[in-house]
Amino acid sequence: MSEDLSRRNLLKQSAVAAAVSAGPAVLTSSAQKNDRLRVGWIAAGMRGQHVMKQMYLLSKDMVEVTHVCDTYQGNLAKAKDIVQTEGKNTPKTSVDYRDVINDPNVDVIFIASPEHWHYPMAMAALKAKKHIYLEKPIAHTIEEGFEIVALAEKTNVVVQVGTQNRSNKLYIQAKKMVEDGYIGEIHYTRAFWYRNFDQTVDPAKGVPAAWRYIVPADASPENTDWRRFLEAAEHKNIPFHKGRYFQWRNYWDYSGGISTDLLVHQTDITNFVVGGLVKAELPNSCMASGGIYQWGAPDDREVPDTMSALYDYPNKFHLNYSCFFGNDQYGYGEQFMGQKGTIEVMDRQNLYFNPQPKFIRNIKPFSPHAPLTMNYLKDFNQPDATADHVKNFLEAVQGKAKAIAPARAGQIAAIPGHMATQSYRQKKAVFWDAKANKLKIG
Repeated sequence: MSEDLSRRNLLKQSAVAAAVSAGPAVLTSSAQKNDRLRVGWIAAGMRGQHVMKQMYLLSKDMVEVTHVCDTYQGNLAKAKDIVQTEGKNTPKTSVDYRDVINDPNVDVIFIASPEHWHYPMAMAALKAKKHIYLEKPIAHTIEEGFEIVALAEKTNVVVQVGTQNRSNKLYIQAKKMVEDGYIGEIHYTRAFWYRNFDQTVDPAKGVPAAWRYIVPADASPENTDWRRFLEAAEHKNIPFHKGRYFQWRNYWDYSGGISTDLLVHQTDITNFVVGGLVKAELPNSCMASGGIYQWGAPDDREVPDTMSALYDYPNKFHLNYSCFFGNDQYGYGEQFMGQKGTIEVMDRQNLYFNPQPKFIRNIKPFSPHAPLTMNYLKDFNQPDATADHVKNFLEAVQGKAKAIAPARAGQIAAIPGHMATQSYRQKKAVFWDAKANKLKIG
């Protein structure tokens, strides 16, 4: 069978599978089905603005953003401008997220805040019976995540966690191929995320180190509500600090660093792609190590720029994870390694299938399927899965689909991230008590 024929057959099968997996309507919105959903937007920083633009890209006719919120006036102005440009309406603006949640003219809430704010914002929205698109990780701690899941399932509202790889058609294809037996029995996955930075770049114009995002020149206590930013943090008496506010991923009070920003995507997509065969969602144990190895002093970063984590799952499955911010030769990807073949998804752009074995001479391939390559643009015309992820959420609110990344899936993705953070910080192996739903250190 030629590669082109294999690709055409797979694309046809994927379309059918996608239609089936969408399932029946599961929930109707508080708005009328033929009306636009009224959106309240909480947090409009770099990620929030990107998600908003992706929403307008595929779902413009489904929404009207009626209220936006941010504690930095510059972000608030940018979000308002996006709405006026793309949505052709002028939203209300606020610095207090409670104003958005309590607004009766809001049906759904998008939360793109720093990680430490996910729990209070999500819980308030759930209590108000608002549907939520919540950026990952679902929460800053395991315990907070379980509370969000419990209330989401009790109130029966739609929650979509921002693990958008689940809406990436390459990963949907990989899942289908695994289920169709392309790689056979699987016990091992390798996942990695490597980045590099130009240390000579002007910090006012670029990013010279991990998460050292550009700090707006005009940022000040007068236009940045620092005290409100600290409300949900462990330490609330820190003087105004531009780095902590605009580069919050570098500090434990607001972020889990690599573990909850990047690793969570990859534990989630591993569950999504091979979980049907492995039938084990959470690892038994994790051992993580690493450190702050790049760039050196002066530097007040707290989270590592180098980390490796080894996970042992039930049913004899192992996940090997690594992340390094000093070399991007191998980029970002997952290698799903089965006894009959290997599926690689690289940089969210290309999928490769190769049958096994590679080095045993004069032997027939274990898999009957020919080598295959697929590209995100050429084969799927999908530049960014975020747009599809948002659309799936909105259609779930309308009762036309099931959310592909509900709260429970978001929690299952986040727990291994929290395990890695605790193992790294405690310098000990950590273990998951499945019966008690609790983490044990050492």
